[in-house]
Amino acid sequence: MARKAKPIKSDLAWSTTDKIVVRGKDLPNEILGHLNLGDMAFLVMVGRVPTRNESKLFNAMAVTLVEHGMTPSAIAARMTYVGAPESPQAAVAAGLLGLGSVFVGSMEGVAKMLSENADIESMKRVPGLGHPIHKPVDPRTVRLFEIARETGFYGKHCKRMEEIGKQKKLVVNATGAIGALACELGIDWRAVRGIGVMARAIGLVGHILEESKEPMALELWERTEDEASEHLRPKK
Repeated sequence: MARKAKPIKSDLAWSTTDKIVVRGKDLPNEILGHLNLGDMAFLVMVGRVPTRNESKLFNAMAVTLVEHGMTPSAIAARMTYVGAPESPQAAVAAGLLGLGSVFVGSMEGVAKMLSENADIESMKRVPGLGHPIHKPVDPRTVRLFEIARETGFYGKHCKRMEEIGKQKKLVVNATGAIGALACELGIDWRAVRGIGVMARAIGLVGHILEESKEPMALELWERTEDEASEHLRPKK
């Protein structure tokens, strides 16, 4: 018996020869010139245009994640660019592949943990806590929670995250704050890592442009190769 085909359906967007509609809004006339990049991301993920306060908070969350210096993702992007300068998108993709449970992607774990009210005691490692540089406070978290209070979105999830931080005696880092704020905004936890992917892609483009003008990846490669194998060489 032949399998009955399931309908293929998407509510995100559609287009004709003279019309493009995204989430029910006309792209040229209702979106272009009206929504910034953060608002557009919110529209796609949540299904509606954010309010003024939602826009202020969401954009702050996204901007926080654009750049953080020579992180592993930035180094990966630069190293890939050295090998394939004709393919900048590959370099960006290489950097994005490292956004996991330790870097940037941990905000997804925070949002899942808070939205499901997970048992913290049973977790070996709580996402969103601790930072090798920013301690005893993460200035990004301080400012994000200030904006949350200003916009009326500092709620139970933010309080819970700060309580966990005090309990574990670890700083609530930026991804911890963003995971909590995403819950306050009602964003599905499965989409939260996407905020980081979107934002960090912009930062990685900046790294690739800088690499093309002021290269450092070749130096990193040569020094790493030299220092890593130094112990294998005969002593003079």
